[in-house]
Amino acid sequence: MFNKNFKLVIAGLIVIASVWQFIEGHIGNGIMLILLSLIFIFLYFKNEMILMAFLRLRKQDFPGAKKWLDKIKDPETALTQKQQGYYWYLNGLMLSQTNITKAEKYFKKAIKLGLAMDQDLAMAKLNLAGIAMTKRRKREAQMLLTEAKKLDKHGMLKEQITMMKQQMKKI
Repeated sequence: MFNKNFKLVIAGLIVIASVWQFIEGHIGNGIMLILLSLIFIFLYFKNEMILMAFLRLRKQDFPGAKKWLDKIKDPETALTQKQQGYYWYLNGLMLSQTNITKAEKYFKKAIKLGLAMDQDLAMAKLNLAGIAMTKRRKREAQMLLTEAKKLDKHGMLKEQITMMKQQMKKI
């Protein structure tokens, strides 16, 4: 909704107002303003549009998630680097159902920018391996599958990885 730098400016102004309230002797107002500034600082690190898109994805509502992602007009200026990675990762997930060439580009961009969690990185590499497999690039798909297996420390993607390895034997 707001530019990332604008969020920090708003947080700074609210902190200044809270200090003023503390000086005036209104302790309750000062504490409330500090808590309000923490919301803007949180939203600097976790973009609200991406959070809403993740919530929609948990409910399997792909059009709703796409609607939230489309509200981010210029991801390079509005988001931090990790947030840009998740922006492209989510767009890749949406497009992997319809346009795998564009989805591949988005997944590669997300991996290049970086994802905070190893599980998300493993999922992106697993999707890239599936795309490479459909395009008959077996060596690249095998390499991506081994990377995804290394990143999947909790074994949540174990089934998908073994299924994809079985399908790769058929190629």
